[in-house]
Amino acid sequence: MKYARLTKEQLDELHPEFINFLASQSITAEEWAEIKENKPQLAEDELDVFSDLVWEGVLNQANFLEHISKQQLFLFHIDDTQMRLIGIKVKNDAINITTKEGYAWLQDNLLKEDVEIYNSVKAISEDRNKDIFALIQQGANITKGELFQYFERIIEVD
Repeated sequence: MKYARLTKEQLDELHPEFINFLASQSITAEEWAEIKENKPQLAEDELDVFSDLVWEGVLNQANFLEHISKQQLFLFHIDDTQMRLIGIKVKNDAINITTKEGYAWLQDNLLKEDVEIYNSVKAISEDRNKDIFALIQQGANITKGELFQYFERIIEVD
């Protein structure tokens, strides 16, 4: 597997797509039931291939990621050649930016000394999607990029 097996919940949600995937391989519902019963390793392999196809499709569309913890905010913008990061670190341990109040505090104090802002650019490796997936495995979420664009305007990243 290149990525990770979809969870049971994700597979359940993608059931119609999985049926189409099996149909594209000329596997009927009866044949799938037989494969699961008599050839469990083949069934596992099919689930792995389907999972990788789904992940590949999702990752191909991903351009923004966010990873938010109590005191740090990592915002990523990924294109075909590079990954841009805006990082924000709150140096006040009493503040938790994952809460509404903490985030409001961050907005009010963004340019004060209790907040450290940095940005960087890194070239994408030969496998863009694997780079994105690694960030997801570390806790990042795919987003539409509103936060990245908001902070980009504030700090005027080139």
